[in-house]
Parts: sequence; C-alpha cells; structure tokens
Amino acid sequence: MGLSIVILAAGQGTRMRSSLPKVLQPLAGEPLLAHVVNCSRAVGADDVCIVYGHGADKVQAAFADQGLRWALQAEQLGTGHAVMQAMPETPDGNRVLILFGDVPLTQPATLQRLLDGAGSEEMAILTVDMPDPTGYGRIVRENGKVVRNVEQKDANSAEKAITEINSGVMLCPARKLKDWLDRLGNDNAQGEYYLTDVIGMAVADGTTVHGIKADNQEEVMGINDKRQLAEAERALQKRRVEALMQQGVGFADPARVDIRGTLTCGSDVFIDVNAIFEGDVELGNGVCVEANNVIRDSRLGAGTIVHPNCHLEGATTGENCELGPFARLRPGAELANNVKAGNFVEIKKSKIADGSKVNHLTYIGDTDMGKNVNVGAGTITCNYDGANKHRTTIGDGVFVGSGVNLVAPVSIGSGATLGAGSTITKAVSENDLALERTKQTTIKDWKRPVKKGQ
Repeated sequence: MGLSIVILAAGQGTRMRSSLPKVLQPLAGEPLLAHVVNCSRAVGADDVCIVYGHGADKVQAAFADQGLRWALQAEQLGTGHAVMQAMPETPDGNRVLILFGDVPLTQPATLQRLLDGAGSEEMAILTVDMPDPTGYGRIVRENGKVVRNVEQKDANSAEKAITEINSGVMLCPARKLKDWLDRLGNDNAQGEYYLTDVIGMAVADGTTVHGIKADNQEEVMGINDKRQLAEAERALQKRRVEALMQQGVGFADPARVDIRGTLTCGSDVFIDVNAIFEGDVELGNGVCVEANNVIRDSRLGAGTIVHPNCHLEGATTGENCELGPFARLRPGAELANNVKAGNFVEIKKSKIADGSKVNHLTYIGDTDMGKNVNVGAGTITCNYDGANKHRTTIGDGVFVGSGVNLVAPVSIGSGATLGAGSTITKAVSENDLALERTKQTTIKDWKRPVKKGQ
C-alpha cells in the first residue's frame, strides 16, 4: 500500500509579523517546511503534496524541482478544507498521513511508529501528554482506543483533567478519508471545516482509531511567532548536539553551538563556544574548533586546529593544519597537510601544498603554491586586472618577504627568494633572488599638509 503525505502549508502566519510566509521562516538554516518535507521522505512517502496558499509564488519557488505535488487552498476555510484540496489526485488505495508545515520537529522514527501502529483500514492520530493541556483538544479513550477528541470549551471537568492532547497529525485510509471529508460540515462559529471532526466520524463508522504518543511536546509544537521559532531553534540544536555527544564529540558548552546543516565528526573532536556550522561540514579525527568560528560547506583533516574568529566557506584542509585567529578561507581554498594560514589571512580559489605557511596579513587568490613556502606579512597576489582573474604559481621552498605584490599572471620558480617590498610582475627563475624597489628619496624637514584654517 502506498503512502501519500499531505502537508498543510497555506497559512499566512500574521503573528510572525514578516513579509516572508510562515512556512519559509528559517529554522537551523532551512525553511520550516523543508524540515517537514525531509521527514516525509525519510519515512518513504511515494507522494508528497503541499497544500499552499499565502505567499504561493515564494513557497513554490523555494521548493521547485523537488518532485512535490501542489494543491492550492485559495481560501483558508479550516484544516478539513485544506486537506480536501489535496484529495482529488490522491490514490484511493494509499494511506494518507497529514502533517503541518509549521510543525517542524517531528522525527521520522515517531512517524514510523504511527505508520506501524495502525492497520491499512484503521486510523491513527499522534498525541502527546502535556503537563498543562489548557486550550488543547483532549483525547478520550475507551479500552485503549480513541473514541473522541473533545475541545476545551466542550469538555466537562473529568475531560479537562485529561493530559493527552491531539497534535493534529493523522493517518487515514485515503478512500475512507475522502468519504469523511465529503460529509464534513462547517456549522460552527468560525464557519470552518475542522479536520478533528473526522475522528468522530471514524468511530461512528466502526473504524478503529489508535492514539500513538510522541515522546515529548517538542515534536508536535507548532510555530506561530518569533518567540516560538526561537524556542524551536534551541530545541533542535539541543537534539543535534546531544546526538553528536553520544558519538563522542566534545563541546565546551552544548548550548552555545549552532548546526545549520549536517555536521559529521571523527573521534576526539572538540568544539568550543559560539561555533556555527552551515551546510555540509566534516571534521576529521582530533579536530579542534575554538571559539567564535563560522564553518560552512568545508572539510577539515585530522588534527587541524581552527583558532578563534575564523570564517571558512567551501574550503578543505589536509591533516594538522592551523588556521587563524581571524583567518578567512573562501570557496576553492585547498590546503594540504601541515599548512598554516594565520591571523588576518584570506585564501580564495588556491591550492597550497604540504608545509607551507602564510602567517599573517596576506591575501592569496587564484594561486598554486608548492611545498614549504614561507609567505611574509602583507603579501598580496594581485589576481584581478579589472576585467579578468589571473593565476599565480609559486614553486616549492620559495621565500616571500613582507609586503610583496605578486601581479598575476606570474610564476615564481622553486627555491626563489622575493625581497621585502617588491612588486613582482615578471617570472622569477629557480633559486634566484628578485628585488623590485625604486630608489629611496629623503626630503629634509618636510612639512605635512595641514587642514585649511589652522
């Protein structure tokens, strides 16, 4: 039997006070809706339908080319009405799992328990125990099975004492769900079609309704404003950090790390406070990430140390490299083993071979650098002529003095030495010393300019 997942994502989210649709609000670097879609795919759905409405163009554009089915809810007339929009193209033989685009923390394992907990012709709803269920619909059971969902305003004193509430996540046979939705009415104060009314219909028709409990409230929390969004961010970050700690990763303070993507770590990795990981990041054995670093889409080899306040993006290193403090590695920075990029060093689209050191105040761009090169402070590869980028080639064992400008395209042979303060515009042969300086001129008792009126 196939599985169709319907994700309700048409709400405006006025309490967000944002021009961005609610389901596109960022959580751990991805839209809320992306977390729900990823969870849907993790349980093997063969049909994922997004019911969209507010911000339609933005929502569709954010998920273009992802193989999703779309159903427009032009008017927001309740959750039951939203599901109706998705049903015409839903196969009768499938089971339908209904999720919410603003409930991003439900885990695949929880949904799998829901799927496993009901037969093909039965219904299952995801519930949770809440210490204070005030305002939520209560789940009433008889002999362990759900017999009704009672809203707060309709509950008697005994029902109000129930702490198990309905999350809204629901699993139904498609054929039966279509029938129940056809019979759904909107005779209420809001004039809306409530999906929760389907539970009573199922019980009345003799369909068994299973209540499957989520492990905690976080899994079913809805996001309606920026405060709840921040709470969800911390809950998700805590979950991710705890999973890494179980794998042996060390954290100075688990509450002060953000993982906005995928972080893969080897053994004996240590991460200090205020580290941010974005995209796909891989840290080899024994990597140490010190405080206040941003690392995006990068791979760091074993034993590498990232000193404080570095920014790495699209970079790779070999083993035992040393970065920073205050280093910036831009896309295409490829460092081999035992390379050092020190304080206030920027490297972009360059390959640096084993043992080379770029210690401070230097820009290396569009460069192929050999082994055991020493680059002095203040050196710049002048790779841009105003229209095109050009490459610099530096051979093994080159010594570059401080304050050197390498005007690309230019090639420096192995073993060459470049004198401090030189501007190198021509190729330098192996083992040669290159100097390029104008004659020093000294003007005695020179007076500096002063501001007019002084």
